[in-house]
Amino acid sequence: MGAGKVRRALSVCAVAGALVAAGGTAPAHATGPNTIPLRVIAFGDLHGNLLPPQGLHGEVVRSDGVSVPAGGAAYLAAYVRQLREQADHSVLYAVGDTWGSSPLESGLFHDEPTIALLDELDLTAAALGNHELDRGYAEFTRLRDGGCHPLEGCRYAPAFEGANFPILGANLTTAEGAPAALPYSIDYVDGVPVGVIGVLPSNTPDIIRPDAITGLQFEDEISAVDRTAGILESLGVRSIVVLYKGDIGTTDGDDPCPSGDRGPAAIATSVSPLVDLIVTSDGDRHFNCTYADPAGRPRTVVQGASHGRILSVADLVIDRQSRDVVRDRTVVFTQVVTHDIDPDPTTLEFVERAVAASAEVANRPVARIRADVTRRTTTSGESPLGNLVADAQLAAARHLGAQIALTNTGGLRSDLLTGDGTVSYRETYAVQPFANMLHVLDLTGAQLDALLEQQFQKAPVGPDTERILAPSHNLRYTLDRLAVRGERVRAITIDGEPVQDERMYKVVVNTFLAQGGDGFGVFTEAHGRTGAGKELDALNTYLATRSQVEPPTVDRIRLH
Repeated sequence: MGAGKVRRALSVCAVAGALVAAGGTAPAHATGPNTIPLRVIAFGDLHGNLLPPQGLHGEVVRSDGVSVPAGGAAYLAAYVRQLREQADHSVLYAVGDTWGSSPLESGLFHDEPTIALLDELDLTAAALGNHELDRGYAEFTRLRDGGCHPLEGCRYAPAFEGANFPILGANLTTAEGAPAALPYSIDYVDGVPVGVIGVLPSNTPDIIRPDAITGLQFEDEISAVDRTAGILESLGVRSIVVLYKGDIGTTDGDDPCPSGDRGPAAIATSVSPLVDLIVTSDGDRHFNCTYADPAGRPRTVVQGASHGRILSVADLVIDRQSRDVVRDRTVVFTQVVTHDIDPDPTTLEFVERAVAASAEVANRPVARIRADVTRRTTTSGESPLGNLVADAQLAAARHLGAQIALTNTGGLRSDLLTGDGTVSYRETYAVQPFANMLHVLDLTGAQLDALLEQQFQKAPVGPDTERILAPSHNLRYTLDRLAVRGERVRAITIDGEPVQDERMYKVVVNTFLAQGGDGFGVFTEAHGRTGAGKELDALNTYLATRSQVEPPTVDRIRLH
């Protein structure tokens, strides 16, 4: 461990949201003899992106309004090292979904390269996200503790030692109530203990395959934080930070710091006042928001951008006597991981090694492409890529009698871009990295209608959550968002014929949906189920049968 670095500790607060571009990192501010400075650096939603991300996640709009390429492990490492060298003491946190749905360079080797990268970066601690559990709890514990893959062995290196950093999930337990992950970590900054708590959203079972979390329970995250913060206080820890991989950064308007019971305010104003800072991670928005905690003291929620594009940095001050964070002396800024800095040479060599190891598989051509096929949605909720994938899944299951296909657009993780005109296996894998299987389900027309109504789900507060499924080309209907819930879908047709309530229809979907993922419980009530192969194979086969891939139309859902 290098000088000035602290293992597994932190707390943070915020004052402003200054955005710092390449070469403009701010130095840690000075403190007095009775205080200790600590720089906190955090990133979230890395998703195993060793190379700079492409497509929708390839750029960041700086504070000056200029859009610039951002991300990539070698540039991330360069900024982390620069930020740490400026500080007397520093910690580095990953805030959930650090791996899972990863590009081929990491995913082909079960994300062992990402774990090795984080070890090389001297990561202080990581919070669990839902994607770390994509392939089940047993695989998560293998990546945490080490050992070769039970079926494929060690493909990336002769041995795999696991993570050298703690992975935290205070609200994750077994069915018997025993902890399924470490709830917290404690370390010492110049002799003063600092604690960090990691939690997942309690609704994680709604957004992950049920078979991946069999035997696990997800407690209310606020209750888990409050309990764990109390434990830390009883151990003499007064400086506490929470890492929360949760959906609290999305707002309906332009204000990233809304008031009330939605967005960052919901958790920032609710969890124990013992917590000094909450670092969150979910999606593309980055923000620094300050709210009053339950005791009336200001407390900050801070979030960077996904895929390693923006780091959150907090310079805080700890009082030696009280061992608590002096919140009004904390300064927060966000660091864009731009490419106008020299990439870290050690990390660059590491990434090149992972790319070379996956090259034979990754560079295999799949198809020719005429124009970009993206996940950008229309007002109906459709996207060209979603419709393309639904068409591919229908084609793959036609021999089993499938009549329509539906797919969840949240499972599409990258765009298909024109580039040099060739679509490679690397690119299609990036679109669908979850290793989902396909299933043909038997549903009545009435069930299909109820299923489409489930695209609108009641949220705990505020408007309904909307999850529009991508339909195959032969499924069409009218959508009326102003109608009451349960009556928003009308005039459903398949191949031009009106759907009949009592008639049975064969619908192809992936494993995630078939098990009721994203709140689509009607799928679990199917009258019959037949396996239809791998979803990635379906996409590759469909693309390969076309002389030129073009974006499909997005006119399958009519708006009333």
